[in-house]
Amino acid sequence: MPEPKLILIVDDEPDFREIFSTKLSSLGYRTETAANGEEGVKKAKVLKPDLILMDVKMPKMGGAEAVLALRNDPDTKDIKAVFLTSLGDPRAEMQEINRKFSSEFGAQGYIKKTDDLDSIMEKIQAFLQ
Repeated sequence: MPEPKLILIVDDEPDFREIFSTKLSSLGYRTETAANGEEGVKKAKVLKPDLILMDVKMPKMGGAEAVLALRNDPDTKDIKAVFLTSLGDPRAEMQEINRKFSSEFGAQGYIKKTDDLDSIMEKIQAFLQ
């Protein structure tokens, strides 16, 4: 039986890390967490997760900077990363900007933290396919 996929959750909000970690674990994934981009980059190098959920706005090192650092490192450049954003703007042009922002920084896409938890989990599972 293959080992469950590992997801690294990088977010400066402890409650958010805990909720996502608990929910993903209940779906059969292994999870690790980091409190900021700097810690996330260090853990990614060691753990080589299948997917990184990266908050955009964090102290020390933000998500965009962290994903750029991962992309510039031969050991981590192929790890999938998805931005987590609380910037939920319903306007289509803003969603396009978020998509463009994600791809310019080398992320697979973005997920709004404000979406319903089950729909967030479905999106995460789709990124892991």
